Amino acid sequence: MGIAQRYLRLRAELDEECRACGRDPREVLLLPVSKTVGVPEVRQAMEAGAFDFGENRPDCIVEKGEALPQVRWHFIGNVQSRRIRDIVSHACLVHSLYEEKHLAKVDAVAAELGKVQDVLLEVNVSGEESKSGLSPQDVADVLAFCGGLAQVRVRGLMTMAPQGDAETARETFAGLSALRDRLQREVASEFPNCQLNELSMGMSEDWREAVPFGATIVRIGRAVFDDSFEHDDLEAAGRASA
Repeated sequence: MGIAQRYLRLRAELDEECRACGRDPREVLLLPVSKTVGVPEVRQAMEAGAFDFGENRPDCIVEKGEALPQVRWHFIGNVQSRRIRDIVSHACLVHSLYEEKHLAKVDAVAAELGKVQDVLLEVNVSGEESKSGLSPQDVADVLAFCGGLAQVRVRGLMTMAPQGDAETARETFAGLSALRDRLQREVASEFPNCQLNELSMGMSEDWREAVPFGATIVRIGRAVFDDSFEHDDLEAAGRASA
């Protein structure tokens, strides 16, 4: 099965999952994460209808953004201050911001480029030491900080769940959804540039756990671009049913 076929199958599965939990499939963006592939592979996914792609390295978003300017590029990786100009120059949405110093620089660079940069605040809901992001109790303060930035628009929140445990993933996604709802009531309404409509959560292994809790963006890399993922997934399903 090729990239286009895997994308189409995954989109159909995502649509089915949305309908099963009473959601409109149009509410959820399937974001192919193209960090491990080149421009030809991205073009194959585009042929199947993909228009948004995620990258986690500044060099790659610059290279692919210049090769495919018609694509909506999302930056999902670690943000380094010295590469913020490259990121802002090419990204329609930055998923992984959580430091005020980086948000301030994004604001300044966006002003120079004459754009308003859409961003998500990354939240470490699970509390894993290996994961970056804000503690849930700190998000309100950073959101208020963003309220004073003229060239930044906070579209929502992003998180990653611990791997290998579906129940923990569900708890993580439920926690992000509840946090978003509380912030919308208590904080975001004070700031016109803080909308919090987006929840970026769920990846190849756990997107099905994320959709019922309101995910609006699922970040899928291996299930779209990796030939071996289907085989690994079927093996795992076989072990689970054994």
